Amino acid sequence: MIRAFVLLTTKPGTSQEIVTSRKIKGVKLASSVFGRFDAVLVIETKDLQELAKIIYKVVEAHPNVVHTETLISVFPPGTHKVES
Repeated sequence: MIRAFVLLTTKPGTSQEIVTSRKIKGVKLASSVFGRFDAVLVIETKDLQELAKIIYKVVEAHPNVVHTETLISVFPPGTHKVES
């Protein structure tokens, strides 16, 4: 299992439209944010090929997405415990 955090830059005023416009398979969380980026997606897929397909064919194909930056988690989902 692969987990990735996809940081999006969008056309002004469109980030909320993007995170609510459609349900994308594999997206576990989508949120508009303040800061350098306009939105963040958390995507979980079975492999890198599926992740690439979602990012290139679905996310980047959206007309209001200007730029994406993808961060792939070092630890697969559910395998890393944080000590408290």
